[in-house]
Amino acid sequence: MLNNNQSIYNIILLACCILAAIVGYFIFSIIRQQKMIFKWQKARIAAEIDTLENERKRIVTDLHDELGPLLSAIKLQINHLEPVDEMETAVLEKSSQQIDDVVQRFRDISYNLLPNTLIRKGFIAATNEFIGKMKDAHPLEIVFECDEFKLSPQHEINLYRIEQEIVHNTIKHANATALHIHIIKKDKKIIFKSKDNGIGFNYVEKEQVSNGLGLMNLQSRAEVLGGQLMVETQPGKGTAFEIEIPLQ
Repeated sequence: MLNNNQSIYNIILLACCILAAIVGYFIFSIIRQQKMIFKWQKARIAAEIDTLENERKRIVTDLHDELGPLLSAIKLQINHLEPVDEMETAVLEKSSQQIDDVVQRFRDISYNLLPNTLIRKGFIAATNEFIGKMKDAHPLEIVFECDEFKLSPQHEINLYRIEQEIVHNTIKHANATALHIHIIKKDKKIIFKSKDNGIGFNYVEKEQVSNGLGLMNLQSRAEVLGGQLMVETQPGKGTAFEIEIPLQ
């Protein structure tokens, strides 16, 4: 009788072990599949962002190398014309001014697409230049503090785009008077923080509506940088963003 009980116990124990092994295998497979899906999604987002930045670079090159010289040649030809009366003089002056306006607009578009300073001098110099332009155009007080750090050019572009998106959103939607951006280097990571004193918003509702694309763009670029976007906000309390970016 004792031997039969022992045999039944061994069979039950063996069955439990087999069942545990099967369940463990399925859990492991699910976790591995989720990791693969996350890795694939991250790679897809990175490829889409790279494509977008390359297209911006191409447009900037076309504006600089083709349209810029063409407009300069047109203005040169206009300046060489000799008006015969005051009306023609006024027309030529107006045409020349309009060409200057178009050239300046092209420069603004090129800068917004891809600042030359970002490529030549890096993230900090480009940020100081960008904030200077924003201060000249808007009453928002922007304070920028940043430790020295080194990222790949592609990572610097993504970090710059995050900062650019936050500044533009603050100007357009926050009704804020002040924005503080602080980037510190700590251990083997960079911590990006921003805080405004604006009206804030309902984060959950914002994510669910179509005009929450700005948040999606921030999240996508943060993931490409290997970080996670953290948002702290509520109506009437301002908005704070934080991203921890591992140094490569």
